[in-house]
Amino acid sequence: MSETRYDGRYACRFDPARVTTPAFVVDEGLLADNLAILAAVKKRTGCKILLALKCFAMFSLFPLLRQTLDGVCCSSPHEARLGREEFGREVHSFAAAYSTADIEGLAATSDHLVFNSFNQWRGFRGLAEAKAKAAGRAIAFGLRINPEHSEGATPIYDPCAPGSRLGIRRADFRTDLLDGISGLHWHNLCEQDADCLERTVAAVEDRFANILPRMAYVNFGGGHHITRPGYQLDLLIDIVNRFQERWRTQVYLEPGEAVALNAGYLVATVLDVVQADMPHAIIDASVPAHMPDVLEMPYRPHIIGSGQADEKTWTCRIGGLSCLAGDVAGVYSFDRPLTPGDRLVFTDMAIYTMVKTNTFNGVQLPAIVRYRPTDDQFFLVRQFGYEDFKTRLS
Repeated sequence: MSETRYDGRYACRFDPARVTTPAFVVDEGLLADNLAILAAVKKRTGCKILLALKCFAMFSLFPLLRQTLDGVCCSSPHEARLGREEFGREVHSFAAAYSTADIEGLAATSDHLVFNSFNQWRGFRGLAEAKAKAAGRAIAFGLRINPEHSEGATPIYDPCAPGSRLGIRRADFRTDLLDGISGLHWHNLCEQDADCLERTVAAVEDRFANILPRMAYVNFGGGHHITRPGYQLDLLIDIVNRFQERWRTQVYLEPGEAVALNAGYLVATVLDVVQADMPHAIIDASVPAHMPDVLEMPYRPHIIGSGQADEKTWTCRIGGLSCLAGDVAGVYSFDRPLTPGDRLVFTDMAIYTMVKTNTFNGVQLPAIVRYRPTDDQFFLVRQFGYEDFKTRLS
């Protein structure tokens, strides 16, 4: 992800007063809008597009997503199992390193298993093939490469930063060990446009030109902000088409954010307003527990109806109910002072949010809700309680 996360500013199409808080609400109509854009990319290129489960794994929506997407990409045996059981299309798996237990699980669930080093490829190929055969499944193998080309601004999110453990550099690439390898994978983008991809592809072609003709597929990774307003779709389509024609290979994309960008919200209620250096509104949600990406990025999430500090009549700080002093979303302004009972709607909360929630302080996990705008209906997918907190711990 980039240093400043894209700030979705769509007004929600539902009345937040109808939602019991805290709750994540995913708008199926906005999700469908994103899928339509991705479907157009597929139609104009013939590329395949995977859902990155590390970003969005709300499997009750998989029936909708698999109408357009070709499968999922996974980072662990649990994600791969979820993809196999609930998505039902292609399952691609990659991790920086695997254990024997990982391979045994992944061989039974994955269609494509990508290795981060030749050491692991040589060490686990036999086991993976045997386990897949025993499960009656075919499995393909790939390698992750490091293009040694950075486009990201924040090193913690840059897989090509100096010293990165992710991907095989050209100097370490063993062309004599490619028997059985059918694909290459890289990932170096983060919420970025197609011009960044164009420069990355050029770097890959420069370093791996003698390898590409031997591959059945090449995975361009994620970080493509395809569904963001203003994204250079025509350039993306041109890059993919040129690459596939030049190298006679299938291209995969694996966006996470682009699938559910701006399609989800976190609805919270103001519990109290206290005075510090400025008014401080405390909500029934928690930033480290419910929006940890806000602190990890860091970024300031948008709240519908709010402005920047002093932009509107009344300015306050918004914080959560946990004991962490830094449980703060940011400083906002509103047309009037907030009071207990007011609802706040945080935007763009489907991606890298629900997958990262935790039970710090034992605070209530937000419910998960689907909203269908065609008939203005809400569907409660999951309500969490004490047992969800308790059973994580012992």
